[in-house]
Amino acid sequence: MRPWIRRTLAVTGIIIAVAVTAAGWYLTQAIPIGTGYVAKYICSGVFVSGRDPDAVFREDVAPVNPLAAVISVDIDRINKRVKADSFGLFKATAVYREGCGCTLAVGLSEEDLRRQDIAAAAQKKLLPDDLPWPAGNGEIARPLPAGIDEGKLSKALDNAFAESGSKKLKYTRAVLVVYDGRLIAERYAPGFDRNMPLLGWSISKSITNALVGIMVKNGKLRINAPAPVPEWQKEGDPRGKITLDQLLRMSSGLEFEEIYKPLYDATKMLYGSSDFAAYAAAKPLEAAPDAKWSYSGGTANIISRIVRTEAEKSYRNCFTFMREELFDRIGMLSAVPEPDPSGTYVGSSYTFATPRDWARFGQLYLQDGVWNGERILPEGWIAYTTTPTSGAPIGEYGALFWLNVGQASDHGKRRWPSSPADAYSADGFQEQKVIIIPSKKLVLVRFGATTFRKAWNTDVFIADVLAALP
Repeated sequence: MRPWIRRTLAVTGIIIAVAVTAAGWYLTQAIPIGTGYVAKYICSGVFVSGRDPDAVFREDVAPVNPLAAVISVDIDRINKRVKADSFGLFKATAVYREGCGCTLAVGLSEEDLRRQDIAAAAQKKLLPDDLPWPAGNGEIARPLPAGIDEGKLSKALDNAFAESGSKKLKYTRAVLVVYDGRLIAERYAPGFDRNMPLLGWSISKSITNALVGIMVKNGKLRINAPAPVPEWQKEGDPRGKITLDQLLRMSSGLEFEEIYKPLYDATKMLYGSSDFAAYAAAKPLEAAPDAKWSYSGGTANIISRIVRTEAEKSYRNCFTFMREELFDRIGMLSAVPEPDPSGTYVGSSYTFATPRDWARFGQLYLQDGVWNGERILPEGWIAYTTTPTSGAPIGEYGALFWLNVGQASDHGKRRWPSSPADAYSADGFQEQKVIIIPSKKLVLVRFGATTFRKAWNTDVFIADVLAALP
């Protein structure tokens, strides 16, 4: 064999060996994340939403988790837990607990999780079925308000569910329209209904906004004061100057990779950490506070732990605070906020509620934080929340809510160009939406499993609904 051939084969062999080693290392990092995702999502889908596990796996897990095909699942309905297994080498267990949903057993055993006293008391209240929304859970009250074009409204819902081809790309599951305080339209995909709690994903960040607002109203937190984060209190730590306002606005300057793939911060935190806030709080600064806007789930979980610490001074636990001060007061009785293994509500990602209850949450904000004449959120909180963050490129972010304001120099450059500039929203992964449009007295709710983002167009959806209004 000629020398150059031997050299070529040797180099090729080295390249192959390095590639195989790198691929093997990547899989050892990626598969545990994928296994945790499967266990957690199926646990919540089965025990919180009450869905069929095969449907959850097929429609929700497999399309976004390429490793799902090599992961087996065992569902224990008696003990309410889900175990996922990859090749017998990588295992994950998610545990359901009444009042606080499912949690991955990471860094703690299942027994440790079950010993935690963090859930709110079992919720026994039900809204009456003989009253329409929002006072009850009855049918839509008729006649509809004067000036509503029911044909156009029905067409708007048709369009929201319509698929452009043979494949389900939108995968819309629920659409609700609330106009002038009344539910005027709702529709559900087969297998879903008004009583099924659905995961809001990052809509949870906006729940976190409300929790902070309540703490501010009660004089327990100050948004312009340095955030009370234990990890940052050493003398000379520049992170100690980060304010709660900067955390709420995603302008803390903390390093955090909001990418939902293995090896990135977002997935390491959600599926590989026992304390999400501690994971995020350990991150260094990558920019001075207020110098850079960077969307971060880690930031929301730091805020959630701040709320928990303060709530536990006056309530049995944070989940009791959430139920008594927010959910019960607006009739959001189906809400299930889920904790991380440390017991802190995952304020970045994990809240379930029925679509009708998500609409109640939107209506609270439309009504300036007042419900049935009672102030839930402090005066001026909605104005603060919807003030654009200076670093957001097109004025698209306020305080844990997305905005449609646009650039200060060009209001035409905004998220939804043909929609009202005062529209703002709580958004979640796969196009979960709670949209509030004060100028139109409108709240819109949309839930789905949209993996291909371009399949869903919020601007068109809003325009379709507006065309049906007076």
